[in-house]
Amino acid sequence: MSHALQCLTAEQKNKFDKEGFLIVKGLYDSQQLQEIKDTFEEIGRTGVPGYYEPDMTAGDDDPLKRYPRVMHPHRFNATAKRYMLHRPVLAVLEDLYEEPPLAAQSMFYYKPPGAKGQALHQDNFYLKVEPGNCIAAWTAVDGADEENGGMLVVPKTHDYEIVCPESADAKESFTTHFVKPPKDQKAMPVVMEPGDVLFFNGNLIHGSYRNKTKDRFRRAFICHYANASATRIGQYYRPLYRADGTEVDLELNADGGPCGVEFETLYPH
Repeated sequence: MSHALQCLTAEQKNKFDKEGFLIVKGLYDSQQLQEIKDTFEEIGRTGVPGYYEPDMTAGDDDPLKRYPRVMHPHRFNATAKRYMLHRPVLAVLEDLYEEPPLAAQSMFYYKPPGAKGQALHQDNFYLKVEPGNCIAAWTAVDGADEENGGMLVVPKTHDYEIVCPESADAKESFTTHFVKPPKDQKAMPVVMEPGDVLFFNGNLIHGSYRNKTKDRFRRAFICHYANASATRIGQYYRPLYRADGTEVDLELNADGGPCGVEFETLYPH
């Protein structure tokens, strides 16, 4: 039985299918954004032993030591888990997948002034969702633009194979992997307002700018999802969660991917 679109227009669905990404505006209201800000302000101020341990004494030379990204906050914070399962986001994902989504990962980026960007990469290199693909839901908590380290996407590269990355420029990127776009395609900026969500396919080449501002954070809440028919996923993303919060444990995808098993152990993305 075919899945009837629940919240996206045919035009929006067509854009995602053709371009590999889609911005849906206003999926979080101001009160929800404030709750996310307050939650992660507290986590950033105190840390969470065993889960999130920033260097409280770090200077301005590398602001990401003081404000590193928070990995998998849904595993230790109820608010993060609730927003990983945010109904408006899941409804969009169900339209995009044409089947229910499974939540695999949450992250929070503070992206303080002066922070490095993230080199161009492909998410399913890390998540290794099979069969099917991961989709990211990247929520702008602050406005995001070219100055404060907003997102970059390379349109239509969602049909590009997952490739073994090259080494990134350590002066510009806090991650070590870089995927070069095809010759005829360039990365374009994605400008977003607070509460907007950028959805993109796991093969789409994307990254972010350095935060060049002196006084603006670029906070973002990012989650990754798999399609309900997937049977395998990478080691850092289990268990997954259905919309009602119950756990699903997919098989471990031990395939080394395009780099083979000799490649360095993949860090969680």
